[in-house]
Amino acid sequence: MSVAPTAVPIENPLELTDMHRALATIPVVLAGAGMTMLYRLGRSYGTEPAERTATMPGDEVVQHADVVCTHAITINAPPQRIWPWLQQVGWHRGGWYTARWVDKLLFPDHWASADVLLPNYQHLVVGDFIPDGAPETGCGFTVVDLQAEEHLLLRSTTHLPRSWRDSGVAALEWTWVFVLRPLDGGARTRFIFRWRGRTHPWWLGLMCHAFIVPADFLMSRDMLRGLRQRAERIDDHPPPAPRW
Repeated sequence: MSVAPTAVPIENPLELTDMHRALATIPVVLAGAGMTMLYRLGRSYGTEPAERTATMPGDEVVQHADVVCTHAITINAPPQRIWPWLQQVGWHRGGWYTARWVDKLLFPDHWASADVLLPNYQHLVVGDFIPDGAPETGCGFTVVDLQAEEHLLLRSTTHLPRSWRDSGVAALEWTWVFVLRPLDGGARTRFIFRWRGRTHPWWLGLMCHAFIVPADFLMSRDMLRGLRQRAERIDDHPPPAPRW
């Protein structure tokens, strides 16, 4: 007795196409979710909701800011141990306490961040200029306000290529404020960093949101952790008076 051959089902090409399209969207969805997460972390790494909405010193300096990022970390050291490290920040000063590989990748002309307190950079006053690049760039911050062991407020209009600034093709005004809030009777410190920026024209703001904010998660987190690591060491002491 002969056996009838079994029919092999033929897959519907339309169904295969739909499946391929669905699979093709997975990397896009994952990339979008990753960028969204990086953006959120770049805006608010380490902060509590109340810290993100709280008024900070210098919030009024940059009016109508279109980018605001707030980051925070708890440091197991009193404000007076953190303040000397904060006073010496800057290019070819104490640095910004980011990891060396980060500096080499993004800012190859920067020196390694200091691991010791530098006596000659312990006397910031309002009006001082803190460089953030080689002298020919003119890039840096001006000290707008400070209260020792409480907050340091910096302002800049120079963090764009000099040709852009000179031609007026783009402009960026921003402030950085570092706030030290004592915890547990001053034994620990809540360290908050906020920057506010106003950009011009529209495409610069778009670039800032698309690239600078996500990257700020890496940079700001590294800076806060580097500062915490240094301030929590118990083998450092207040810097001696400078020898002129």
